[in-house]
Amino acid sequence: MTMPTYEYRCGACGHEFERFQAMTASSVTKCPSCGKRKVRRLIGSGAALIFKGSGFYATDYRSSSYKEGAKKDGPPAAKSDTAAAAKTAACDGCKKDAKSCPRGKKE
Repeated sequence: MTMPTYEYRCGACGHEFERFQAMTASSVTKCPSCGKRKVRRLIGSGAALIFKGSGFYATDYRSSSYKEGAKKDGPPAAKSDTAAAAKTAACDGCKKDAKSCPRGKKE
């Protein structure tokens, strides 16, 4: 459970401070600076939402049509996959693998 932050100001010394409190907790009445009971809760501007982590929107709230399209496209082929396939493919002319073939390609 998240707790809201409340802002307070002491009427005696002017000290301003914040407290994390449950909504059901009673207000602070004693100033932590001067000790007098002249503290009033200020009207805050409201809390902002903080989203932590990478890709919050991109991974969690995309439309279903976007997700389906992304699945159809799939990841692009890596260069290392195609290069490895070319190196291990046998050359038809000399029966050596493409890496050691002087022509370096399949015929």
